[in-house]
Amino acid sequence: MKIALKEAIIAFKKNEVPIGAVITYKNIIIAKTHNLTETMNNSIAHAEILAISSATKYLGVKYIRKCTMYVTLEPCIMCAGALFWSKIGKIVCGASAIDNNKSFLYNGIKLHPKTIYISGIMKNQCISIIKNFFLFKRIKKL
Repeated sequence: MKIALKEAIIAFKKNEVPIGAVITYKNIIIAKTHNLTETMNNSIAHAEILAISSATKYLGVKYIRKCTMYVTLEPCIMCAGALFWSKIGKIVCGASAIDNNKSFLYNGIKLHPKTIYISGIMKNQCISIIKNFFLFKRIKKL
C-alpha cells in the first residue's frame, strides 16, 4: 500500500485525482500506476484500469487470478467492473469512497465471486491525500 500511496502522490503533483494502484504477482510488483485522466485526456485512464492493462500485458494473460491489487481508494463502478472481468484474486483497498454515487459497494456492484476484498489498510493516509487534493482545488478557485 505504501507504493500505491507514492503513486497517488505522483498523481497529486500532476494535478490528477490522487489515486494509486499496484498489482503484485507472487509478491513481486508487476504494475504500478496512478490516475492519468487529465494527462491522457481520457476519462477511463483510472489507476485500476491502467494497472490491470499493464499486469495482463506483463504476464501475457487475460485473467489475473493469482494477483493482488493495492489501491488507495475504493474502486468506482467502472473500475469494479474491470476488476470483475480481470478475475483478480485479491484487492486491498486503502480508504472507502468519498462520493457514494461512484462507490461500487454503495451501488451494489459485485466483484468476481473468487475475489477477496479487504479495506481500511493505511486508511488515514489514503483519505488524507484525497481530501487535501480537493481542498487545494477549492482554495485555488478562490
